[in-house]
Amino acid sequence: MPHNTVISICKALAIILMVIGHADCPDALGAFLYEFHMPLFFITAGYFFSVRYINDEATFVKKRFKGLYLPFVTWSVFFLILHNTMFDFGILNEQYGNWTGGVTHPYSPHRIQQNLWTILTAMGGYDEFLCGAFWFFRGLLVASIGFLVCYKISNRIIGWTDSTLQQHTAGNTTDNTTWSSRIRLVICNHQTVITTLLVCLIALLLAGWKAYEGLRIITLVQGGYRELMGMFFFGCGFLFRQWEGHYKATWWSTLGFGVVVWLFSHYLTANMNWRSTYTQFLSLPIPALCGFLMTYNIARWLDRHPGRIHRFLVYCGDHTLPIFVFHIISYKVISLLKIAYYDLDFAQIGCHMVIHYNAKEDYFWILYAIAGVGIPLGWTWCYHKLKPVLDGYINR
Repeated sequence: MPHNTVISICKALAIILMVIGHADCPDALGAFLYEFHMPLFFITAGYFFSVRYINDEATFVKKRFKGLYLPFVTWSVFFLILHNTMFDFGILNEQYGNWTGGVTHPYSPHRIQQNLWTILTAMGGYDEFLCGAFWFFRGLLVASIGFLVCYKISNRIIGWTDSTLQQHTAGNTTDNTTWSSRIRLVICNHQTVITTLLVCLIALLLAGWKAYEGLRIITLVQGGYRELMGMFFFGCGFLFRQWEGHYKATWWSTLGFGVVVWLFSHYLTANMNWRSTYTQFLSLPIPALCGFLMTYNIARWLDRHPGRIHRFLVYCGDHTLPIFVFHIISYKVISLLKIAYYDLDFAQIGCHMVIHYNAKEDYFWILYAIAGVGIPLGWTWCYHKLKPVLDGYINR
């Protein structure tokens, strides 16, 4: 598929909203963006799914593991190795932690081995004080492969239904065959959409069952709620691509979608928290999908206006991985400024994810957001510019 700059801009807006949300932004803004910013990533990933993978599962799984499992393991192990060193430099400490008062501790040799084992075998065990967003790698890996498996099974069921109806109508000229012929016509013309809708329904029902009864998928870290909802949103992204040609983006619809998200954020808050209640499960799909459509509309408008902002957002959307990996450690730069500004204890640099002192009254969250996006992107840009030069120098 050719480079889709609209979806790249959607991904850029999603990653920027994630960084803002992690920066201890004002409560109203945080509640608004948490309604949809993580589902955005699953939807945009599903947008690029192709039915050719039904008969080429190995290629799809290999791509998923290369793009999600390997980066997860690489950077989780990287921060695992650095964990105790961070304590030596005071970047992590046992005095200051997250906003609920939780703190981290130096790892013993046994704890390091256990975390390494969990990283490799269950995509868990990562350092939450340095890698807080890493659950997404596991969530998208499981959701996308789960979608492929369910799509393949559902597609066969629908194909079997079509064959049965064909046998029913063959050689039968009675009026009773009219409904069979109509159903077969719908299946033939819309099999991809019907199959995807069925998979989305299955994922939604399983997620609802899990949330209602408090069940856990014991083989998945955090129980599987995020993975099931991720599979639903992944399917929604694929569905949207089937209907994209008929979709009309207007500023009125953008405003309407924004109002819906705002209403939910004030009266029925929800997000992709793995501890979500049944009420939060029911509250999530509508604002998440409206938030995506709102973001998509804005992205389409931005895509029609080339310039520096457009180039930055496309570049940002095409390089979300370094922001995922390094935005929390990049916050530490602004934490140093905040410590100096308020004359705080240096140990507060260990706060997760940002320094919470006076966070709801000042505007340091804006600086945190700029650093969380800008530093990883700046490093990535420099790396890509310098790599050919260094390679040429080495190969002389």
